[in-house]
Amino acid sequence: MAAEPVVIYHNPRCSKSRAALKLLEERGIQPRIVKYLETPPDHATLKSLLERLGMKPRELMRRKEKEYKALGLDDPSLGDEALIDAMVKHPRLIERPIVVVGDRVALGRPPEKVLEILP
Repeated sequence: MAAEPVVIYHNPRCSKSRAALKLLEERGIQPRIVKYLETPPDHATLKSLLERLGMKPRELMRRKEKEYKALGLDDPSLGDEALIDAMVKHPRLIERPIVVVGDRVALGRPPEKVLEILP
């Protein structure tokens, strides 16, 4: 049986993202690295990741980023679709790293959380 592909939505400038990548590599896993700031997930992909994480869009948002306030994303009347659209257009808002192993997904905060989904 082939190993399940592993994908990491990665920001090389983020220490947590680098630590999660290192944990995977130390276990002999060479994940497909998606530099999500350059290649953000589309709306459907992000929605699927959120569903598999069991999170609402706001829970996956970096609320301290300047875009969060500038775009008025703290408005409680904004629906999930609008928040997902904002993350697609402004990927800096997406919390990182996100690791996908088959149908399992983990947010690497702390980085060790990614180990919970490894086979």
